[in-house]
Amino acid sequence: MDILEENKKINYKEEYITEQKTLEYTTSYDEDANLPKGMIQVLQEGRDGIEQTTIKKIYKDEELVAEEITESKIIKAAVKKIVTVGTSKYSSNYKIKVGDTLYATPDILGIMDAPDQNSEKILTIDKDSEVTLMEINKQWYKVLYDVYTGYAPANCFTYLKPKSLIEENLGSDEQTKSKEALLASLSFNMSLNKPSGLTLEQFRKVLSNNEKDSNKIFENNADYFYYIEKQYGINGVFVAAVGIHESGWGTSKICLNKKNLFGYGAYDRSPYSSAYSYSDYSESIDLIARVFSKYYLNPAGTSIYDGQVASGAYYNGSTLTGVNKKYATDKNWANAVYSWMKFLYNNL
Repeated sequence: MDILEENKKINYKEEYITEQKTLEYTTSYDEDANLPKGMIQVLQEGRDGIEQTTIKKIYKDEELVAEEITESKIIKAAVKKIVTVGTSKYSSNYKIKVGDTLYATPDILGIMDAPDQNSEKILTIDKDSEVTLMEINKQWYKVLYDVYTGYAPANCFTYLKPKSLIEENLGSDEQTKSKEALLASLSFNMSLNKPSGLTLEQFRKVLSNNEKDSNKIFENNADYFYYIEKQYGINGVFVAAVGIHESGWGTSKICLNKKNLFGYGAYDRSPYSSAYSYSDYSESIDLIARVFSKYYLNPAGTSIYDGQVASGAYYNGSTLTGVNKKYATDKNWANAVYSWMKFLYNNL
C-alpha cells in the first residue's frame, strides 16, 4: 500500500518538441589517373538540406528520464558534393594567378554577384566553360565569362584544359617540411583551423604500419585526412586523432557497422541507434571536418569553404580546449586527443 501511495506522488510528464536542423551534405571521392597527384576538382557542389524531427521527452518529477524521435522528415534534401582527386604519378607546381584562363569543373556552376553563396545568381555556366580570372578573393574567384563578371568558389575551376593529359613531371607543388619542423609546430594550444602542413605521403606514413590499427581503417583512408586539409583548411592530424580516440582505432561497433569514425550524431542515451551511417569512411571524415570548421573552430561570419561562412554556434576558440567545451562531455577529451596527435606526429 505504501508503494502505491508513493507511486501516486510521482509526476510523469510528456513533452513533444518539433525542431529543424541542418542536414549536412556528404561528399563522394572519385579518382582520375589523368590529373596531377593530389589535385582536387569539384564536379558537383554540395548543398545542405533541412531535416524536421519531432522528439518526445518524458519527465519524472521535472527530471528528463527518456527521449525518442517519433517522427523525422526531410524538408529540403541535401545535395551530395562530388569530388575527383588526381592519382597520376606526376604533380603540379603551377600557381594560378590573375589573368589566367580557367575552366569550370562542375556540370553546372552558378556565377554570383558577390563572394557569398547566398547572394544573387547572375548566370549559370556549364562544365568546361572558359573564364578569365579577374581577382582572387580568399576561397572565391572573380571571373569574366563573355560579358558577365561574377564570383564562384575557387575549387570549382582548373587551369588544365579539358581532357588534357599530364605527360611530363611538373614538379611538386608542396614543400616537404621536416619531422623536426612539424614537431616544433605541435602544441596543445595550436590553432586547429589551419592545415598541419603534412604532405600526402606524410599522412600515409603516420597512419600506416600501426599494430593498433588492426582493421587497417586509418591506413586505408589516410588520403582523406590530407584532402580535408586542402579543401577546408583544417588540421587533418587533429581530425585523425579524434577518429582514433572516438572509435578505439576503428574497433567500435558504430565505426565497423556504420562506417562512422567519430560517433557523429550519437546521443548519450542511445548512441548506437542515433549515430549517423555512411556508405564509406571518406564520407564520415569529410563531414566531420566541415562540422568542426563550420561550428567549432571559427567565429561566426568567418569565410570558410565552398563559399560558406562559419556558424560559430559552438565556437570557444580554435584550440583543443575550446573544442572540448561543447564537443565532448568528457573533460579529459582534449588531453586524450592531443596524446594521439603527438603519437602521429612522432611517426613522421
